[in-house]
Amino acid sequence: MVASSWPGVDPEWSRTIRVKSTSAVDSPGTTHRWHILDNGAQLARRGLTPAGTLLCVHGNPTWSYLWRTLVAAGSDPVHPWRVIAVDQLDMGYSERTGTFRRLQDRVNDLGDLSDALGLDGPVTTVGHDWGGVISLGWALAHPKQLAGVVLTNTAVNQPSGSSLPPALQLALHPAVHQWGTTTSDAFLRVTHSLAHPPLPTDVRRAYMAPYRGALRRSGVGNFVADIPVDEAHPSFSALQEIAQGLRSLSVPALMLWGPRDPIFSDRYLKDLVERMPHADVHRFEGAGHLVAEDRDIASPLFHWLSSRGGVAGTGSAGEDDPDFRPFWDSVEVLAGGTGSGETAVAEMGPDGKVSRSMSWQQLHRNILDLENGLREAGVARGTRVSLMVPPGVDLTVTLYACLRLGAVVVVADAGLGTKGLSRAVKGATPDFIIGIDKALAAASLFAWPGRRISVRDLPAGRRRMLRVETSLDALARKGGDSTGKPADHSDPDAPAAVLFTSGSTGPAKGVLYTHRQLTAMRDTVAGTFGIRAGSRLVAGFAPFALLGPALGAVSVTPDMDVTAPGTLTARALADAVAAIAATVVFAAPAALRNVVATADALDGSGREALNNVSMLLSAGAPVPEPLLARVQEVLPQASLHTPYGMTEALPVTDISFEQIQEAAAEAAAGSVPGAGNGVCVGTPVHGARLAVIPLDAEGRAPGSSPVTTPGVTGEILVSAPHVKESYDRLWLTQQQSVNPAGWHRTGDVGHFDAAGRLWVEGRLPHVVTAPATVVTPVGVEQAIERLDSVRLAAVVGVGPVGTQAVAAVVETVPPVRKAGPATQQLAGSVRRAARAVSVDVSAVLAVPAQPTDIRHNAKIDRTRLARWATRVLAGGRPGKP
Repeated sequence: MVASSWPGVDPEWSRTIRVKSTSAVDSPGTTHRWHILDNGAQLARRGLTPAGTLLCVHGNPTWSYLWRTLVAAGSDPVHPWRVIAVDQLDMGYSERTGTFRRLQDRVNDLGDLSDALGLDGPVTTVGHDWGGVISLGWALAHPKQLAGVVLTNTAVNQPSGSSLPPALQLALHPAVHQWGTTTSDAFLRVTHSLAHPPLPTDVRRAYMAPYRGALRRSGVGNFVADIPVDEAHPSFSALQEIAQGLRSLSVPALMLWGPRDPIFSDRYLKDLVERMPHADVHRFEGAGHLVAEDRDIASPLFHWLSSRGGVAGTGSAGEDDPDFRPFWDSVEVLAGGTGSGETAVAEMGPDGKVSRSMSWQQLHRNILDLENGLREAGVARGTRVSLMVPPGVDLTVTLYACLRLGAVVVVADAGLGTKGLSRAVKGATPDFIIGIDKALAAASLFAWPGRRISVRDLPAGRRRMLRVETSLDALARKGGDSTGKPADHSDPDAPAAVLFTSGSTGPAKGVLYTHRQLTAMRDTVAGTFGIRAGSRLVAGFAPFALLGPALGAVSVTPDMDVTAPGTLTARALADAVAAIAATVVFAAPAALRNVVATADALDGSGREALNNVSMLLSAGAPVPEPLLARVQEVLPQASLHTPYGMTEALPVTDISFEQIQEAAAEAAAGSVPGAGNGVCVGTPVHGARLAVIPLDAEGRAPGSSPVTTPGVTGEILVSAPHVKESYDRLWLTQQQSVNPAGWHRTGDVGHFDAAGRLWVEGRLPHVVTAPATVVTPVGVEQAIERLDSVRLAAVVGVGPVGTQAVAAVVETVPPVRKAGPATQQLAGSVRRAARAVSVDVSAVLAVPAQPTDIRHNAKIDRTRLARWATRVLAGGRPGKP
């Protein structure tokens, strides 16, 4: 045992201790030699008083080395913690006892060690794999010393209806077990291969070092053999006792999870969260079983220790609020009014006619019937229901029925792409999936969690193949036969929905809203845009299709693929407007581009219908002023608005086309300080406040003091009643997003002008840090896009932070055949356009089409372009960006 050869370990931490055993598996008076990593003596020598103790327990087949980053972080003189990482008996460098130690024995062993060390609290346990179970056993047995629990990928219960992970089944197989775990080192090597990225050679050697030789690996084999596969297993009762004990464990809890784990997948995380609903959770996308190796867990863990759960929600859960109007209130009111027989929601068919519609009275009745049916099927308060139904009548009825039940609706649409959608659904771990046939087929193919409900009744064979239990039609019929009025679950501060971001700047994040925040969004939209009962809305954007009934607006979904906004044609828009005499249209920027491109196909009746639209709303991405000018020609009587917002808060600001033109003119004339360099998105909506955290020289926003000084560029902050509650199972991301307290960091960069208007300059990760200057992308991109030969431009940084070269990637008109360096003439034009706004472009590249997100068809993936540009400028083959 040579501690100096273990990368990342201070030899001073390594020590051994003799511990008297009280385990029934040992003879009375038996003592065992334990090896531990312990920074206690080091802290004492430095005169540092620790805030508490972390008791870290590894799983199989690792050892205390797994926790070296925590021991190092605990040795920080500013925030010292004593960290004790144990080598369990028969593991690591602890004694090989020669006895088979089962789960309860190991819990007792850990108690013996803590007694020998004199740990009297406050102690926070940290566990991984089977060490997680053992650490929880210790926690339950030592309530007086316990201050908190931290878990990384582990499990305390095998979910019903599921089998053990294949890797564990193989390791337990009689023909494999002895050879795979003890005779050879195969089990160790397979476990180490689960690291993402792969472990460095010296780290892998350190993990292997204590297990050289079959005699040293007996504990590895015994650990596997002690997995309770059924009720007859000797350790089954001990595991059950721990699993049940968690339901009464009230101390702070944190779960740091690697979802890319073939052993302890998200279904085990879901089980743990159900047992400890108060726990904070952070899922590290892309990380796997060895999450402590894959990601920095020390920083979030010690941040959590200092905050003990961090920023709490702003609501006061469970309190009655006489002024609170549930999200579905307008549906009930209109269903009982004089206009109850009028159309509430409608869908358009490809023939340009209404294919299906429902009155307010019918809508309300169907919601109540489905609510009853869903309740009988097992949907209840807190149940997660993933909705994979296209906008229209079915989705409206299902959404409102779920909200009335108190269920949490999960909305992750196909616009995320196959991988993104699958990642989102698995991360949300829904209890039910309600979907169309195509969605349910994907659920089977990708093994998404949740009981399955189809929209329509399916043939018996298809139902069995897709593992569908029932249908919305069947549940509504059953619910219609139910007696009594359904209960109204309207706790304002209960979770209501998890809505996923577009994933255009990284993995899509689940955004959790309470009922109070959903209704605040409804009221903000109503107050800002005047959309209320009696309004008539064409919803070419899924969120507004669901918001329409809550506003009391008659809503119609046009004939289009809502997951691909660019499929909306001018004719389809005109048909939808004419169907309900709509006065308001909501469409994404990509939809507007196609509407303008197909406007020539409009006939006289179509143009007449569009002439009656009085307001257009477009959000999701910046809308260029030239595009708005062309849209104004198609909708000549409409007031064009481009509200700025995000999944976490919609809307945040509002501005009209006329106000955009006014701001542009003032920027050109220089008459208003701060005007220009970005997209002007206007002023805050009612109830919202805005500020920025200034950028530093490296393009970061490290401060915590919000400012509104004109001309100061920084990360945009928003505070409003309709800002999300939290990021779902992303505790660390949530903490980072609410600093300073009371504000949400948007990740966007911008500044205010002297008139108080906000100008958005791009995303924080896309800021280019050139020598002695910081370049935000949007302003220079707009300047380049004024060239007739450029359709879309993206500015990215190439090279190390602080010395990046500015590269412009342009989509040309007409498009180039192959991606690569631009022609000399085009490059010269682009450089001159950029220089006009004081930006020096070092390289110009041309692409046939910019890589944009699927949902909006508009947000350019600049991170991807930056990697591509770096490769091309280094002499690599261009290929496809």
